[in-house]
Amino acid sequence: MKNLVVVLGSLIVAFAFNCFLVPHEILSSGISGLAILLGILTPFDTGLYNFLLNVPLLILGYFKLGRTITINTLVCVFSLSLFLFLIPAVAITDNMLLSTVFGGGIGGLGVGLILKFAGTSGGLDIIAIIIARASSFSVGLLLTGMNGVIVLISGFVFDWEIALYTLLSIYITGKMIDTVFTDHLKLTMQIVTTEGDAIRNELLESIYRGITITEGYGGYTQEKKDILMMVLTRYETLHVKNVVRKHDEDAFINMYETIEVDGKFSINN
Repeated sequence: MKNLVVVLGSLIVAFAFNCFLVPHEILSSGISGLAILLGILTPFDTGLYNFLLNVPLLILGYFKLGRTITINTLVCVFSLSLFLFLIPAVAITDNMLLSTVFGGGIGGLGVGLILKFAGTSGGLDIIAIIIARASSFSVGLLLTGMNGVIVLISGFVFDWEIALYTLLSIYITGKMIDTVFTDHLKLTMQIVTTEGDAIRNELLESIYRGITITEGYGGYTQEKKDILMMVLTRYETLHVKNVVRKHDEDAFINMYETIEVDGKFSINN
């Protein structure tokens, strides 16, 4: 199911690129933007450049984000490259502003869907997710900030009016990503369990978050309990719940949104 959503998201992104951005020489964000640029300047296809530029970042993602998300990312990179090759680069409208707004918005929708279902569209998404997991910055904000170089390249290669359209497209893409993909939000999770040691050991090995443990007892049963408290990204909550249920089917889990994190968020910091 996840891979189908990743493929659908890739199709949406490719549609946004080839039907709105590429025909007007408006660049997208990150590696995809560089692929569009190279595709415009050389006789080779944008899809081919998108695949080749993503290879080193896929390797980084494997070591930093894990096997599952890297496999989904590989599916995305392959399908996006294929769709960019198959969908003709023909403008739906001759209006530059409409193309910028709809290209950025539709592209952001596609990337947001991919991120939401445990993947990335490759490129700078991988770096943005790695940074977002260890900080309070959103993925969309990080992508917008890292893409200043794309705007500069667009200005020097084409003209500064197109560079401004590119900047607007990147901004809209980032805002749409943050609307769809909310995993940068921090949650506090409290776990009340009789299997505190087993859960603690597996979580410390797999998600690298600090855990505070206190002792308590059931108000009704008066049975001794361990209370584990940790701050997570929304992306990590499903994994934590699976670990907890693996060791204790009857554990009580309470989650609530965290407004601000001040201090060590990751034990790797």
